[in-house]
Amino acid sequence: MKKISVIIALISLVFAGSSMAMKGMEHSSGEKDGKFMHTTMVDDLHVEFQVMALANMNLQDSDGKTHHVMATVKRDDQQLDKIAGKIKIISPSGKDQIADMKDYGSGVFAANFTIDEPGKWGVICLFKEDGGQHTVKFWYTHKTH
Repeated sequence: MKKISVIIALISLVFAGSSMAMKGMEHSSGEKDGKFMHTTMVDDLHVEFQVMALANMNLQDSDGKTHHVMATVKRDDQQLDKIAGKIKIISPSGKDQIADMKDYGSGVFAANFTIDEPGKWGVICLFKEDGGQHTVKFWYTHKTH
Protein backbone atom coordinates (compact mmCIF):
# COMPACT_ATOMS: atom_id res chain seq x y z
CA MET A 1 0.00 0.00 0.00
CA LYS A 2 2.89 2.36 0.79
CA LYS A 3 4.39 1.75 -2.67
CA ILE A 4 1.12 2.74 -4.34
CA SER A 5 0.91 5.89 -2.21
CA VAL A 6 4.48 6.83 -3.12
CA ILE A 7 3.81 6.22 -6.83
CA ILE A 8 0.64 8.34 -6.71
CA ALA A 9 2.55 11.11 -4.91
CA LEU A 10 5.33 11.05 -7.53
CA ILE A 11 2.83 11.15 -10.40
CA SER A 12 1.07 14.08 -8.74
CA LEU A 13 4.38 15.94 -8.45
CA VAL A 14 5.15 15.31 -12.14
CA PHE A 15 1.75 16.66 -13.21
CA ALA A 16 2.07 19.65 -10.88
CA GLY A 17 5.51 20.42 -12.34
CA SER A 18 4.15 20.11 -15.87
CA SER A 19 1.29 22.44 -15.00
CA MET A 20 3.71 25.01 -13.60
CA ALA A 21 5.89 24.75 -16.72
CA MET A 22 2.85 25.36 -18.91
CA LYS A 23 2.06 28.51 -16.93
CA GLY A 24 5.51 29.79 -17.85
CA MET A 25 4.57 29.48 -21.51
CA GLU A 26 1.58 31.79 -21.17
CA HIS A 27 1.73 35.15 -22.86
CA SER A 28 0.45 38.53 -21.83
CA SER A 29 -0.48 41.74 -23.56
CA GLY A 30 -1.35 45.15 -22.26
CA GLU A 31 -0.93 48.86 -22.59
CA LYS A 32 0.91 51.11 -20.18
CA ASP A 33 2.13 54.70 -20.55
CA GLY A 34 1.19 54.78 -24.24
CA LYS A 35 3.12 51.58 -25.00
CA PHE A 36 1.51 48.31 -25.99
CA MET A 37 3.50 45.38 -24.61
CA HIS A 38 3.30 41.72 -25.51
CA THR A 39 5.42 38.99 -23.92
CA THR A 40 5.48 35.33 -24.82
CA MET A 41 7.59 32.19 -24.79
CA VAL A 42 8.49 30.63 -28.13
CA ASP A 43 10.51 27.43 -28.03
CA ASP A 44 13.06 28.14 -25.26
CA LEU A 45 13.01 31.93 -25.72
CA HIS A 46 11.32 34.72 -23.77
CA VAL A 47 10.28 37.37 -26.32
CA GLU A 48 9.00 40.84 -25.46
CA PHE A 49 7.47 43.28 -27.93
CA GLN A 50 6.58 46.93 -27.54
CA VAL A 51 4.51 48.95 -30.00
CA MET A 52 4.97 52.69 -29.56
CA ALA A 53 3.92 55.79 -31.47
CA LEU A 54 7.05 57.54 -32.72
CA ALA A 55 5.48 60.88 -31.75
CA ASN A 56 5.26 59.70 -28.10
CA MET A 57 8.97 58.98 -28.29
CA ASN A 58 9.65 62.47 -29.74
CA LEU A 59 10.94 60.82 -32.92
CA GLN A 60 10.12 61.14 -36.59
CA ASP A 61 10.66 58.66 -39.39
CA SER A 62 12.13 60.00 -42.64
CA ASP A 63 9.59 57.89 -44.59
CA GLY A 64 6.63 59.15 -42.52
CA LYS A 65 6.10 55.92 -40.56
CA THR A 66 4.12 56.42 -37.37
CA HIS A 67 4.94 53.49 -35.04
CA HIS A 68 7.93 51.58 -33.76
CA VAL A 69 7.64 47.81 -33.15
CA MET A 70 10.50 46.73 -30.89
CA ALA A 71 11.55 43.23 -29.83
CA THR A 72 13.95 41.82 -27.26
CA VAL A 73 14.75 38.12 -27.00
CA LYS A 74 16.19 36.24 -24.01
CA ARG A 75 17.32 32.69 -23.43
CA ASP A 76 18.02 31.66 -19.83
CA ASP A 77 17.82 35.33 -18.73
CA GLN A 78 20.55 36.27 -21.24
CA GLN A 79 19.53 38.85 -23.84
CA LEU A 80 20.37 37.72 -27.38
CA ASP A 81 22.21 40.30 -29.43
CA LYS A 82 22.43 38.43 -32.74
CA ILE A 83 19.14 37.74 -34.45
CA ALA A 84 17.87 38.42 -37.96
CA GLY A 85 14.28 38.62 -39.04
CA LYS A 86 11.27 40.40 -40.39
CA ILE A 87 8.11 41.84 -38.90
CA LYS A 88 4.86 41.87 -40.83
CA ILE A 89 1.82 43.82 -39.70
CA ILE A 90 -1.67 43.44 -41.14
CA SER A 91 -4.19 46.26 -40.83
CA PRO A 92 -7.86 45.76 -39.93
CA SER A 93 -8.69 46.29 -43.63
CA GLY A 94 -6.22 43.57 -44.69
CA LYS A 95 -3.31 45.67 -45.99
CA ASP A 96 0.09 44.43 -44.93
CA GLN A 97 3.51 45.94 -44.39
CA ILE A 98 6.78 44.04 -44.03
CA ALA A 99 10.08 45.38 -42.68
CA ASP A 100 13.44 43.93 -41.73
CA MET A 101 14.27 44.01 -38.03
CA LYS A 102 16.98 46.62 -37.53
CA ASP A 103 19.61 46.05 -34.83
CA TYR A 104 19.56 49.05 -32.45
CA GLY A 105 22.30 47.56 -30.24
CA SER A 106 22.26 45.93 -26.82
CA GLY A 107 19.84 43.22 -27.98
CA VAL A 108 17.11 45.64 -29.17
CA PHE A 109 15.62 44.97 -32.61
CA ALA A 110 12.86 47.00 -34.24
CA ALA A 111 11.10 48.20 -37.37
CA ASN A 112 8.92 51.22 -38.13
CA PHE A 113 5.44 51.04 -39.67
CA THR A 114 2.50 53.25 -40.56
CA ILE A 115 -0.37 52.35 -38.24
CA ASP A 116 -3.26 54.58 -39.24
CA GLU A 117 -6.49 52.57 -38.88
CA PRO A 118 -8.31 51.96 -35.61
CA GLY A 119 -8.91 48.32 -34.77
CA LYS A 120 -6.99 45.06 -34.43
CA TRP A 121 -3.66 44.80 -36.22
CA GLY A 122 -1.97 41.44 -36.70
CA VAL A 123 1.73 41.35 -35.88
CA ILE A 124 3.86 38.46 -37.11
CA CYS A 125 7.56 38.24 -36.36
CA LEU A 126 9.76 35.61 -38.01
CA PHE A 127 13.35 35.56 -36.77
CA LYS A 128 16.33 33.28 -36.54
CA GLU A 129 19.22 32.97 -34.14
CA ASP A 130 21.82 30.32 -33.39
CA GLY A 131 19.15 28.02 -31.92
CA GLY A 132 16.93 28.04 -35.01
CA GLN A 133 13.97 29.80 -36.60
CA HIS A 134 11.05 31.14 -34.56
CA THR A 135 7.66 32.75 -35.19
CA VAL A 136 5.60 34.97 -32.88
CA LYS A 137 2.07 36.19 -33.70
CA PHE A 138 -0.13 38.53 -31.69
CA TRP A 139 -2.81 41.22 -31.99
CA TYR A 140 -2.31 44.92 -31.32
CA THR A 141 -5.42 47.09 -30.93
CA HIS A 142 -4.85 50.59 -32.26
CA LYS A 143 -7.12 53.32 -30.96
CA THR A 144 -7.31 56.79 -32.42
CA HIS A 145 -7.52 59.54 -29.84
